[in-house]
Amino acid sequence: MSEAPVSAAPQWWRDAVIYQVYPRSFADADGDGMGDLEGIRSRIPYLARLGVDAIWLSPFFASPQNDAGYDVSDYRAIEPRFGDLDDFDRMLETAHAHGIRLIADLVPNHTSSEHEWFKAALAAGPGSPERARYWFRDVDAAAPDTPPNNWQSIFGGPAWTKTEDGKQWYLHLFDATQPDLNWENPEVHEEFQSVLRFWLDRGVDGFRIDVAHGMVKAEGLPDTGGDGTIEMIGTTLAPFFDQDGVHDIYRTWRPIIEEYEGDRIFVAEAWTDSAERRALYLRPDELHQAFNFDLVLAPFKAAEFRKAIDAEIANNAGVGAPCTWVLSNHDVQRHVTRYGGGEIGLARAKAATQLLLSLPGVVYVYQGEELGLNEVLDLPAEVREDPTFFRTNGEQIGRDGCRVPLPWTREGDSLGFGAGGSWLPQPADWAERSVEAEDGVEGSTLEFYRAAINLRKGLRGSVTGLTWLGDPGDDAFAFDNGALVCVVNFSDEPVPVAGYGTEVLLASTPLENGTLPAGPPDGFPHSHAGHAGAPRLPPRGPCFTRLQVYQLPSSLALTLIGSSSATRPYCSLTSWYSPASSRYRCSTGRPSAASEMRR
Repeated sequence: MSEAPVSAAPQWWRDAVIYQVYPRSFADADGDGMGDLEGIRSRIPYLARLGVDAIWLSPFFASPQNDAGYDVSDYRAIEPRFGDLDDFDRMLETAHAHGIRLIADLVPNHTSSEHEWFKAALAAGPGSPERARYWFRDVDAAAPDTPPNNWQSIFGGPAWTKTEDGKQWYLHLFDATQPDLNWENPEVHEEFQSVLRFWLDRGVDGFRIDVAHGMVKAEGLPDTGGDGTIEMIGTTLAPFFDQDGVHDIYRTWRPIIEEYEGDRIFVAEAWTDSAERRALYLRPDELHQAFNFDLVLAPFKAAEFRKAIDAEIANNAGVGAPCTWVLSNHDVQRHVTRYGGGEIGLARAKAATQLLLSLPGVVYVYQGEELGLNEVLDLPAEVREDPTFFRTNGEQIGRDGCRVPLPWTREGDSLGFGAGGSWLPQPADWAERSVEAEDGVEGSTLEFYRAAINLRKGLRGSVTGLTWLGDPGDDAFAFDNGALVCVVNFSDEPVPVAGYGTEVLLASTPLENGTLPAGPPDGFPHSHAGHAGAPRLPPRGPCFTRLQVYQLPSSLALTLIGSSSATRPYCSLTSWYSPASSRYRCSTGRPSAASEMRR
């Protein structure tokens, strides 16, 4: 068993940078073409140098891999393709030795159809206690081909499949190999409480809860509106998502995790129809964090980002929980591609990342985004594995494009991923986006991420809230977080940023003669950090500042050391929000460190 990391910072999870590792695609140590735990262990020094506080490790449990590990056949065993429990213990020990915590990915909404419980249910027959652990319903003799309701699988097609004997249907909100558990059954509660203790005893620092909003279904399993199709990545209300009963489950889990030392946490993947509903998962007796996907869905426009930021901060302040910020993960298209691809998409992605790292709260980074990796859109059908692709007959290409194995070196048939190739092919141009190609190279995306994350860590404890400042342009904004000022230009035109700080700390695109270079004709994002003066911000970008910036070019973020408290009061997120003034008021006052940094 591994001891907790040496750092004993109280409530580390309130301002952490957490890095998602997708085990299949991170690093392959045994040369079988698929990533593994030893591969992860070998690359932990890389993550330590990046500056992350914790790893969120996607499922590594025993699984037939019909949905890349989100179909668990044994919650207490390691998938043999990834290693064994000894490999897990060594990986965890290495992470902790480098001061990095580990959050395991728990899948409680459904099991694999290969799980012993489901195999026993099929063997036992209708009406048995074994079947009561899942959602089985009798076939209607008068309409034998009509499912119990109109629910559709998130992956496409019906959410009900008949048993081989044709007597009953079983529910699966995802693939037919992922039957939904019945959380009305006390046995299910007892089993998962035991699973939590198994991994907590082993030393994990918390759990990310997959489909945290889906475990409880509405009484009677009523039809949904329309044809029954519901998007997972969206905010549509459904009788199988965000039911109030899920909160009772988490109130029984919270006392369990609090029995353990080390400030361990729960993180919810909870798609809800509003920030207010999401905040309910974060009440003091429930979970610690809940992913905020609003910026994943938001267009790259200042007004849309500001709206999402305001809603997250206001609602989470009401329950005393930290905000969480994310742009990419294993289920969505990489944000370089979402933002336009190529140099435009990369510039916007860097600007958006710098913006996130200047916000109060927690930032999640998906593996490979620190290299500026794009979505791989042209994978041939014969290599795809996402069940979405097959259940929709290719109409939806699925998520394989964001799961392509990482490039570590410029050469080799898998660009350093492993000696035996890679389970998904990598684009040839990823050689110049590899860790080897970017490491130590000034201006590379990797060095930008290292600088931005370590700047954030250096200011830990100084970020006290968020105050919106006067907008520098129609599609731009600026705010003060108590430690620095961030100015972001989303537009296609440069905007003046005089007076926002006194010294530039970081810019997502380098300044040229006191200005951030303008983007291509349609603009690209930049960001910048510093102290104030008078340069300009190029179209579409952020910056942190302590500098004199005269104009910010398009698509750029700038970070600066902030100016006078008389016009930019510092405030605490844990107090209250005033929509009228667009300020988050503080009870602690302006930190003296800001005035010391100002020049």
